[in-house]
Amino acid sequence: MQTQSWAGCHVPIITPFRDDYSVDEAGLRKLVNYYIEEVKCDGLVPCGTTGESPTLDRDEHNRVIEIVVEEAAGRVPVMAGTGSNSTKEAIEMTKHAEGAGAAASLQVCPYYNRPTQDGLRRHFEAVAAATGLPLFIYNIPARTGRLIEAKTMIALSEIDNVAGMKDACGDLMITMDIIGATRGSEKKFYVLCGEDALTFPMLALGGDGGILAVSHVVGKEYIEMIRLFHAGNIDAAREIHFRTLPVVRALFIETNPVPIKEALAMMGLPAGKLRLPLVPLRPENRESLRKVLVRHGFLQG
Repeated sequence: MQTQSWAGCHVPIITPFRDDYSVDEAGLRKLVNYYIEEVKCDGLVPCGTTGESPTLDRDEHNRVIEIVVEEAAGRVPVMAGTGSNSTKEAIEMTKHAEGAGAAASLQVCPYYNRPTQDGLRRHFEAVAAATGLPLFIYNIPARTGRLIEAKTMIALSEIDNVAGMKDACGDLMITMDIIGATRGSEKKFYVLCGEDALTFPMLALGGDGGILAVSHVVGKEYIEMIRLFHAGNIDAAREIHFRTLPVVRALFIETNPVPIKEALAMMGLPAGKLRLPLVPLRPENRESLRKVLVRHGFLQG
């Protein structure tokens, strides 16, 4: 039976790259400590979408997880992104993360090969059977080309070590179906928002928090919003939601994590290069982002 709580705000930490596009290990360690010590995040998630995982080779992917686990040193749980569109590869990467000391695994919906719902179910069942780690299933059809339907997620929630989901499907009707079907079960099934602007509405439906790219910038605010909501101070939580919404929108002005990395560089944190096919923000969008960050107190003018 799981004892670790997965509620709260988890940072899907970027992968900083040097000028030669190699992984900036020192910069990554600095970010780990910043988000644990300064922002007070509830967890870290390396090698997700925001960590540019599609551009990491296998050795880099494994090394980034090892660094984050090592530097976190048990201060917060590390949920390693180890999903793949190949079930064999997902199992191999998950086993590596387990051996490295990760506390959980984030499993993205298999992308590009567009499996049926039965294929999705069998994929996640195979990964779950191969590891003792808690698994979080990541539903993000805008990137993967395949929606994990509510009935499929509900069936997967019954697997012992499927601890929850990262919900970025963008459809609150689906979210409601899943929460409604799982909330009364004996086993806790965590619902973590992955569609950042919907975090407050998802909390209102019974969500537990989020794995949120914007927490790189508004992490303290989102942590407080989630804490206030769960403490029953709904009005104060709602105020934070609307106050930070312009920043959240600006941080998605182009493809994630392009604006996030730009914002971190403006804030003096190690972000470094983007790897192709991602390219830097267009100048006009960079200026729009800068103005929003200044207006809301995240940068000096």
